[in-house]
Amino acid sequence: MHNQSSHSHSALTGLTVIDLTRVLGGPYCTQILADHGANVLKIEPPSGDETRMWGPPFVGDTAAYFVGVNRNKEGMSLDLSQEQGRAFLRTLLADADILVENFKPGTLEKWGLGYQTLQQEFPALIHCCISGFGADGPLGGLPGYDACAQAMCGLMSVNGEKNGDPLRVGLPVVDMVTGLNAAIAILMAVNERHNSGLGQYLDITLYDCAISLLHPHAPNYFNSGKIPGRTGNDHPNIAPYESYATGEGEIFLAVGNNRQFALLCQKLNHPALAEDARFINNADRLQNRSQLREVLSAILLEYKAQELARDLLELGVPAAPINNVAQLLEHPHTAHRNMVIEQDGYIGINTPIKLSRTPARFRKGAPALQKPSFEY
Repeated sequence: MHNQSSHSHSALTGLTVIDLTRVLGGPYCTQILADHGANVLKIEPPSGDETRMWGPPFVGDTAAYFVGVNRNKEGMSLDLSQEQGRAFLRTLLADADILVENFKPGTLEKWGLGYQTLQQEFPALIHCCISGFGADGPLGGLPGYDACAQAMCGLMSVNGEKNGDPLRVGLPVVDMVTGLNAAIAILMAVNERHNSGLGQYLDITLYDCAISLLHPHAPNYFNSGKIPGRTGNDHPNIAPYESYATGEGEIFLAVGNNRQFALLCQKLNHPALAEDARFINNADRLQNRSQLREVLSAILLEYKAQELARDLLELGVPAAPINNVAQLLEHPHTAHRNMVIEQDGYIGINTPIKLSRTPARFRKGAPALQKPSFEY
């Protein structure tokens, strides 16, 4: 991310976003927009976004969790349960392009701020609603949470060791993918508005986004009738596609074709393995996966994960050392890709969205919690 003086404009300069979201999915979405130049006003209730207290660790009196998804935003506190707060919000929406909110369905309607009402007052406003399940249907209106979506939508059922329990993915993947899909939807609606002059309602749910992640498990089920299960680090369709211990560290091999398998065997000084009848093609390797794992496990103990992975990648064989977070953040390529930003007392993961003429810009860290804008 560049500093503010490097470029006067970013890709979304000129867009104004009213951000009523809390926790992760919504704030992650609006930070993407803010990084790329949108003017994002984060409006919190008087008590603040609850993730401000999700620590330690804390940055001052604000949790690192909150700091990580709320940079480049302005801050304000409004009590929308009060008429004065709602009236002030309307004055803000009159000049806004986008409203992003993740209230439980029915809450804004109760306050007279539902989409049908806002559409009449602000026909060009793009209203993005992020919710657990949407407003209607068998689960309509119920609250949504990342871990619950992982459990309900099949992600946990395919994550974990083969003989182990279903396991939550170790990061809030559903919340973050929901935020990404919300950002994509917003940009689609902005583009469409150039032709129609009208806003629209964007209905983005954790439930839908979690289901959208089920590749290749859903296609496999549709076409085989077999319920996918857990395979640990093993890929259900490819072998060898799993992690192995080496003499120093662990390595992940993701060998997707016969050529890559032959190159792997040559690098390991066992070229005859590629001609072994048990391992000729992927289907053979998949059928004889346990035997292949036994052979490779013994060989790989003679190597070091970091060095071998680099050598294999240079040969065109997909491989990687299994790094921890510190190893990744301190990797020289992480610095080369400018993926950690450290500026003006702020440190965080930089945007992965790189644009050549209008790059993202760092303007400020996360806003401090503001006092309510009115005395009620």
